Amino acid sequence: MNESSTELRLIAKTIFGLEEVLSNELKKLGARDIETHNRAVSFTGDLGVVYKCNLYLRTALRILIPIAKFEVQDEQSLYDEVQNIDWEQYMGVDDTLAIDCVLNTPIFTHSQYISQKTKDAIVDQFRDKHGRRPSVDLDKPTMRLHVHIFNNVCSLALDSSGESLHKRGYRDKTNLAPINEVLAAGLVLLSGWNTKSNFVDPMCGSGTILIEAALIAANIPPGYYKEDFGFMRWQRYLAFDLELWQAIYDAAVERISLDTP
Repeated sequence: MNESSTELRLIAKTIFGLEEVLSNELKKLGARDIETHNRAVSFTGDLGVVYKCNLYLRTALRILIPIAKFEVQDEQSLYDEVQNIDWEQYMGVDDTLAIDCVLNTPIFTHSQYISQKTKDAIVDQFRDKHGRRPSVDLDKPTMRLHVHIFNNVCSLALDSSGESLHKRGYRDKTNLAPINEVLAAGLVLLSGWNTKSNFVDPMCGSGTILIEAALIAANIPPGYYKEDFGFMRWQRYLAFDLELWQAIYDAAVERISLDTP
């Protein structure tokens, strides 16, 4: 099967209040079966949609690909369920991983401990098979896994974005408490600005709202300046398709217009 055409159920994470804005962005990208949730939007698409979402979406923080869902009762059941997954589908023993965890459950109270327990289950599987185990890399892992536990249901998802998408790549230094770029873009999109008339930001501090408005006006994708996405390190499941990515990126660059009205 050609993985680039495989239908995937995907999740785009966002900031509270921007779910509808993100949903509208997804519609324009060709996503299907769109459903809004609290701080997230789920949808269907193929690998090309995964790439487009990371490159184009202005109000998304991360693009996740769910891979498993199961019930847990305690630490041991979590460990056992994670161990039941064949992790060699997703990474090799020489690859690296990182685990992020969000809890909304009375069963567990410490997200970092659950991240550690999940990591143990994965690396123990490799150690049992190969006598060696993958290493942890919190910055640029081969596989970043998101663990979400709501009540007694645990969901696992691969993070295709790597660094949060609000880190556009156009700024390497910030002043004190700058506005999140995703929120800034959302405010511009909610304003109904037509990209032709004057745009005034009376609260200009670090200029984030103005920068995001300029990106929108010039049709510059928010991911244009980013040099690295999580999916670029995938070699097994949904292995990085450089040709597909380059075609999507080149098409985006062609639509950039720096002409002023």
